[in-house]
Order: sequence, then structure tokens, then C-alpha cells
Amino acid sequence: MEHLSTLDWWVVAFFMLLFVGLGLYFRGKPEGGLAGFFLGGRKLPWYIAGVSMVATTFAADTPLWVTEKIAQHGVSGNWLWWNMAIGGMLTTFFFARLWRRAEIITELEMLELRYSGPVAVFLRGLRSVYLGLFMNVVIIGWVNAALISILEVFFEIPTDTAFWFCLAAMALVAIYSSVAGLLGIAITDFVQFIIAMSGSIILAIVVINLPEVGGIEGLKSQLPAWRLDFFPKIDSGSNLAVGTFSLSAGAFFSYIVLQWWASWYPGNEPGGGGYISQRMMSAKNEEHAVYSSLFFQIAHYCLRPWPWILVGLAALILYPDLPLEESRKGFVFAMRDYLPSGLKGLLFVGFLSAYMSTISTQLNWGSSYLTNDLYRRFISPDGSNTEYVWAGRIITILIMIVAMFSTAQIGMIDEAAQFLIASGAGLGMVLIMRWYWWRINAWSELSATLAPLFAWALLKYPLRSYFPEEFYHQNGDFIATVVFTTIVWLVVTFISKPTDQEVLRQFYAKIRPQGFWKPFRIEGEAPRTTANLFGAWLSGVALVYSSLFTLGSWILGESSEAWIWSLGAIISVLALRFFMRRSDLISSSGD
Repeated sequence: MEHLSTLDWWVVAFFMLLFVGLGLYFRGKPEGGLAGFFLGGRKLPWYIAGVSMVATTFAADTPLWVTEKIAQHGVSGNWLWWNMAIGGMLTTFFFARLWRRAEIITELEMLELRYSGPVAVFLRGLRSVYLGLFMNVVIIGWVNAALISILEVFFEIPTDTAFWFCLAAMALVAIYSSVAGLLGIAITDFVQFIIAMSGSIILAIVVINLPEVGGIEGLKSQLPAWRLDFFPKIDSGSNLAVGTFSLSAGAFFSYIVLQWWASWYPGNEPGGGGYISQRMMSAKNEEHAVYSSLFFQIAHYCLRPWPWILVGLAALILYPDLPLEESRKGFVFAMRDYLPSGLKGLLFVGFLSAYMSTISTQLNWGSSYLTNDLYRRFISPDGSNTEYVWAGRIITILIMIVAMFSTAQIGMIDEAAQFLIASGAGLGMVLIMRWYWWRINAWSELSATLAPLFAWALLKYPLRSYFPEEFYHQNGDFIATVVFTTIVWLVVTFISKPTDQEVLRQFYAKIRPQGFWKPFRIEGEAPRTTANLFGAWLSGVALVYSSLFTLGSWILGESSEAWIWSLGAIISVLALRFFMRRSDLISSSGD
């Protein structure tokens, strides 16, 4: 523990007390019911909801993962997650207002709002356990593993000791999350994100200006040019361990054309989902829901990465002998070795902030499913608001206890995580189309959920020997799974009985979706086009990427490129404003 001075520990203690105090002060009240506890009473302004989204995705392992990608592929390695902006912007313009308009407590509640029959009830119950417990503790296990790694490196302590420190931190988060509810969590997220981001920026400034690095010019002169390439290259897809991020034509097609809409996994739910939809449903109104998601996409992809990228690049110079498999530790080493007393404690608090914001959201989100979609729906449908809120608090603690055991099985969690990601290939289109095509039913979604599991098992085991390794390296297995799943759910959709007409009529009257709903339009209602939504979506995607590269070009001193990207960003803003005005994205009234 000698790496932190007395001043650093005072900084850590102050902010820990501040976080707990904020969570308790802004706690949800039992009389507000589940909407008060899990949605903050549906009164969050866009900037609180948006920052809370960004804070949740800023986990303790995120800067370390970016540092590892920088060591492998330079700046271009970030396309492994930058490509997701396409799907993120789709959620902003096509789905944010619909989630808010639904006035539901969880996304799973929408299943019975949209579908009919026993299969809809079964699907809701199944997913409440699958997502709220199983998936949730896997994600918490990932995040805990990252914090354990940070504690090991930063304090030079054994894994077992770091493990128990991590569990103590999680217990603290669980206690204030179980009392605070979403309102307290969102306010705390806001403060935690400011601290975590400020700490990252300070660290980037400090390490870039070290004599060993020599500022931006020294950084550029000491690193090969490919390290600073913004874009991957398309070639045979040799997947070199070190070098500019390389994609085969098949992998490029998978990333750019398929993955953002076809693949479902935590943090990338086509059509919105998880804690993202929870934050949109907690917004004041539809306009705030749209703007919260728009802010999240811009902050997530444009503003947040560059301090991490700069530290990752500087770490290559500061720790040239660090093995590739340990390259992620470069970020923690830089923090430990070069920050002065006080600032070191602040950045350590930043890591704890990132950890706490993620864990608090995962606990609250998972508890919302198990409380609203399992306990309330199947166990105690006639309970009181107070009973449900207390059930939510108890379930939050129970999820934490299960997550403690899952954290101890990190190897198994890794395997489970790979399985969960692979098993979501092809599900995404159903989650999108259920809002825009009346013919989608509960059987469609159930078959799209199960089909990729079947395809994954076939391609991994009995059929593996029939395909060359190149097929898997070029994402052929992913593409094949998407095609198989799509065929399955389309066939099932047309051979199964449609959703009950009255359920569809009520859904359309409440949500007023665009798309293929002609049989349920109100008499005299004119068809509404989605052209302006597509325009807003494409403009938003262009804005994210042009802003991302504008900021990067200015930071790296590439002024001619920076002016070009700046012009692109300005044009994108004007186009986005035009299409949003022509659409009804911000038509809701009130503050």
C-alpha cells in the first residue's frame, strides 16, 4: 500500500464518503413504487440520464483494454468498438422515444405489451432469470476481475488479498445501491464520471509531457507511423499480433454491414435494451430520452477515448519491455509511477468511480428484472409498492452474493462470456423489427433466441472439421449463424399464429410506431415515413466519426486533416438539426 501517501488516502476516503452520501441523499422512496425505485420516478433530465449511461460503460477495465489494443494495433485497434456507433445511433433516433412512450418499468415488460399468449409469458420469465441473474453476474465477474488486476499491480499485493478488497468494494456499492435506487445511482454516476474522466485527462497530460516522452512531437517521433493510423486496413486478414488492425473482406463485412444490427450482447443491444433502455425510460419525456441517448453516443465515442489512447501510446515508450500479454498494465504502471501525491489518490478514486458506477447499475438493472418480471409477475402480483421496493432491495443484495461466487470462477466466466456473445448472433433484427412490423410475434423472438445457440453448437463441434480455420478467422461462423438464425425466425414467423389483434391494436395506439402497421392504423391516419429518421441516423453516425477524428487530429497536431474533419463535423451537425426538425423526434412537450 506504500504507493499511496497519507494525502492520497484522505482523498480516497473523502470521495468514498461523498459517493455513499449522494446515493443515500437522493435515494428512491418506497411510496414511488417500482417506477420510483428503478426509474427514478421518470424525471431524470437528459444530461443526468446521458452521463449515467457513459459512466456505466466506463468500467474499471475499459482504459486497460484500450491500452492493450493500442499495444497490439495502435489507434486503429479501437475499431473493435468504434464500429458499434452505427447501432448506437440507430437506438437514438429510432427507439429512444418509443421506450419512453411505452411507460414500462423494464424492457421485459414490453414482451407482454407487444405479444400475446403463454409463450410471451414464458419468454418474460425466462429472460428475467437469464439476464437479471446469469448474464448479470457474468458481467459483474468481468468488472471485478479487472479491479482485482488493478489492485494487484497498483499495490503489488497477492491476488487473494486483491480479491477480498474487491469484494469489500462491491459490498459497499450493493449497500448504497439497494437503498438509493436509480435516482441516487444516476446522481452518483454523474459525479463519479466527472472524477474518472478528469483523472484520465490529468494522467494523459502528465505522461505526455514527461521528458521520456517529450510531448506530442516526441511521442510521434518515437513511435512508428502505423501506431497513429486512425483506420484499419483491408487485406487477407492475417490477424498479426502486432501491427495496424487488419480485417479480411469477410470480417470487414461482418463489422460494418452485419454486426451492429444482427448481434446481441451486453452493451450492444439492437433497438436498445439493458441499462440503456432503463435510462431512456427514466427520462422526463421523449425529447429528453432522445437527447440523453444522443449525448451518450457522442461522449462515449468522441470525448472519452483520447485520454486513454494517449496514455496507451505513452506507455509503449515508458515501458518498452512490457510483454504484449501484459500490455494492459501499462496504464496502471503510468498512474502508479508518475503521478504526484494527491493526484495519484484522485486517479485511484477515478478507477474506483468507474468500477462503482458500473456495478451499481448492474445490480440495480438486474434487480429490476428479477423484481418486476419474476417476483411481481409470478410470485406476488397483488403486493404493495412498499413490498416491491423492499423486494428489490433484498434481491440487489442477493445478486451481489451470487456475484461474489462468480468472481471466484474467473476462468469459467471467460468461457461463459464467449458463449453468450456467440449465442446472440442473428437475434438483433427481431429486436428491431418487433417495433416496426406487426407480424413479428413471441415465437419469432423465442426462435431467434434459440437458433443461434443451435448454430453455435454445430459450428463449434460436429461441423468444425468441415471448415478451414480461415473460415473462422474471417468471421464466417458469425455470418453463417446470422443467416441461419434469420431464416429460422422468418419461417417461424410466417407459420405461427400472429399476435392477438386486440393486443396489437392497443400496442399501436399506445406506441404509435412507424413502419409496417397498416392494418392497425386509425381510420384517416396518414402513413408516416421513416425517411427523416434515416437522415437523422446517418447524420448522427457521420457526426460521431467526424468529431472523433477531428479531436484526434487536433491532439496529434495534424492540422490539415483536423480542418477537413472539422468541416465534416459542421456539415453533420447542420444535417442532423435539419432532419430532427423535420421528424417528430422532439415533438413531446414539457420539460
